Amino acid sequence: MAVRPYWKGYLKLSLVTCPVQMMPATSDEEKVKFHTLNRETQNRVVSHYVDAVTGKAVKEENEVKGYQRGEDDYLILEDDEIDNVALESTKTIDISVFTKRDSIDWMWLDTPYYLSPNDTVGQEAFSVIRAAMESQGMVGISRLVIARRERAVMLEPRGKGIVLWTLRYGDEVRDEESYFEGIGDETADSDMMPLVQKLIEKQTRHWDAKMVADPVQDRLLDIISSKKKKLKKPAKAKAPAAEPAATNVINIMDALRKSIAADKRSGR
Repeated sequence: MAVRPYWKGYLKLSLVTCPVQMMPATSDEEKVKFHTLNRETQNRVVSHYVDAVTGKAVKEENEVKGYQRGEDDYLILEDDEIDNVALESTKTIDISVFTKRDSIDWMWLDTPYYLSPNDTVGQEAFSVIRAAMESQGMVGISRLVIARRERAVMLEPRGKGIVLWTLRYGDEVRDEESYFEGIGDETADSDMMPLVQKLIEKQTRHWDAKMVADPVQDRLLDIISSKKKKLKKPAKAKAPAAEPAATNVINIMDALRKSIAADKRSGR
């Protein structure tokens, strides 16, 4: 099944521009999903926003975003104020800087998307930008509004296309020093090192997606399949085919033949 583009816009490098489309590179659609039900009625439960003080349901038109600046004290931001913060990057990925791919640690990478040309006219410009980055081992850094939030993004050549990674912000990646400072400075044991290296070599395999299969997902599917079988109603036994009912209708030709034969025997 074809995947609908998640985003459409333009890829721009200086004066070179081409229309592009972006699709999510990952999916969780195959994951087992559950709905919350009322055990007594088995009807689905619907959630509503409720005022934390009055306990009353809040109408959709009264729902607004608030930034907390103190206890029970909020600054209200309207939707149009949030939408207008970064309009320039909503439809254009303008590559502003390039850097070596191996200079960006994997911890900065967040969510991957596939970027491809949106029409045949723009394929040449797209291919030139992709090939030039690939030949120099470079990735492009830009910004893009995704889900009403401006994100820093990295564009990495991959095959015939480009993988666009959203990047985590500086305050989202914690400094490793504070977590590793308690580890001592002991060097690896020279006698144990060869043994561990041999163990690693023995257990080395080529990468396969099966290495990260989800066993919980498989078990859930087994449980669901088992419950489905128990809920199936036994098939009704087919009634034996009824014998054709006797009929009083007489075949006229047979009757005539029998009559003629009887007349011959009687000498008539």
